[in-house]
Amino acid sequence: MSRSIVSTPNAPAAIGTYSQAVKAGGTVYLSGQIGLDPATMQLVDGFEAQTVRVFENLKAVAEAAGGSLADVVKLTIYLTDLANFAKVNEIMARYFAEPYPARAAVGVKELPKGAVVEADAILVLG
Repeated sequence: MSRSIVSTPNAPAAIGTYSQAVKAGGTVYLSGQIGLDPATMQLVDGFEAQTVRVFENLKAVAEAAGGSLADVVKLTIYLTDLANFAKVNEIMARYFAEPYPARAAVGVKELPKGAVVEADAILVLG
């Protein structure tokens, strides 16, 4: 099975010892994205703006891998406040159509750089 690293300037550069995504055969594993603006590497303000930025960042990495958000089979969302879960669903509906991917939402104490939401994904291409 071939393995390759996926990278794009249209999503934030990795800020640690990881890649934006790894493609193994027809499966792509997208690293967690927080609401960083890829141009400034600064966190955008507010829950809604961060959530939109998270999905835009995931979309950019998916496209760099040769796919799209329509290829997502598993999505994990991390929230510092589960009271924001309904808002995530509302924003997610802008990016995903039925059949929706499998998903987990996890409440966490904190996220990198003080982010309030993070998401990672697995895509299957082909």
